[in-house]
Amino acid sequence: MVRIPGGTFRMGSEEFYPNERPAHERTVGDFEIDRYEVTNEDFTAFVAATGYVTVAERPMNAADYPGVAPEDLIPGGLVFTPTSGPVDLNDWRQWWRWVPGAQWRHPRGPGSSIEDRMRHPVVQVSFEDASAYAAWAGKRLPTEVEHEYAARGGSADTAFAWGDEPYPGGAALANSWIGAFPYDDRGGFDGGTAPVGSFPPNGYGLFDMIGNVWEWTSDFYTTRHLVPGQQSVDPEKRANLLSVASAEPGSRIPRRVLKGGSHLCSPDYCLRFRPAARSPQSDDSATTHIGFRCARDVPPRTAPKVRP
Repeated sequence: MVRIPGGTFRMGSEEFYPNERPAHERTVGDFEIDRYEVTNEDFTAFVAATGYVTVAERPMNAADYPGVAPEDLIPGGLVFTPTSGPVDLNDWRQWWRWVPGAQWRHPRGPGSSIEDRMRHPVVQVSFEDASAYAAWAGKRLPTEVEHEYAARGGSADTAFAWGDEPYPGGAALANSWIGAFPYDDRGGFDGGTAPVGSFPPNGYGLFDMIGNVWEWTSDFYTTRHLVPGQQSVDPEKRANLLSVASAEPGSRIPRRVLKGGSHLCSPDYCLRFRPAARSPQSDDSATTHIGFRCARDVPPRTAPKVRP
């Protein structure tokens, strides 16, 4: 893990998507965060030690999916599937498909494997799965504020972690989609994840805080930033309210904030491989482009004691 020195920064953006607004000042204390995304190798060790079964492997609860036929309630996950050519980018169902049997060991469904991908980030993990791993490791998931602060790497208020250009000098500094989405990726990883550490670290020495996979945070999703000081509700009641409010209409499953963008972010579709970018995802979701890393509190530094 890397210790991140606390500070004050400008969170969010007024220049891109509405859910990144309002840009506002936030202060964060010292914390530690994983240098890399949690890998298949890491998650394998966790499952071997605990016998944990991920959400995508468990029977589905019909009460959570009203209107879905019982025969369709088959455990699985969402798998990105490139199209054969240009499509309407307003309809995400054209490149995502539900695959029964897709789970972290078989991220693209039965027949796929992670045997040669142990240094890739683990995917097909839900919020509950990520939280369980973090607890086992003696850590926790980062907050949205911590993730954005760490992703900036100590840089100034720039659009991207490395400056204001997505590809400075034509160079790709994160694993994102290069080419026409969702059918022509020229980024070098066939429209998929890259081994962790394949791209340069940011100013804090952290890898893949931008791109590769979206990362779970502990915060409930809101359509706009909730600026500190504007809410008078006590913290526990506020969390309960946010849990209910974060769910999509017609659903009772809360949504969390994802940060960092993924290998599917493309300037012509999803310009979200930026520190300020955020995306909602229901707690039970498991997909081929969502992973996580962990954080940890650190005690405040104290001056050394001087012997009398």
